[in-house]
Amino acid sequence: MFTKDLIGLIAEKTGMSKKKVEELLNANNAIIRETLMSGKAIQLQGLGTLEIKEKKERVIVLPNSSERKIVPSKNQLVFRPVNNIKDELKKL
Repeated sequence: MFTKDLIGLIAEKTGMSKKKVEELLNANNAIIRETLMSGKAIQLQGLGTLEIKEKKERVIVLPNSSERKIVPSKNQLVFRPVNNIKDELKKL
């Protein structure tokens, strides 16, 4: 689903104009981004938790040459869904 589709569906369900929904969605995205960049997790009720975790440095072995390389640590965005969504996905 694209952002325009989401905006249209929200506008239809709420009776708000598409322009107002777009403004609210943009503000929501900005707040989520700022919160994540400050190192805090975001709990979305009924969906799950968004957080940034550090992936540690590790050594990999290239299969063709057996050469070892170090992959540096990095920050990674992680989403953990709530249990009821996990259960529903297992049924698909």
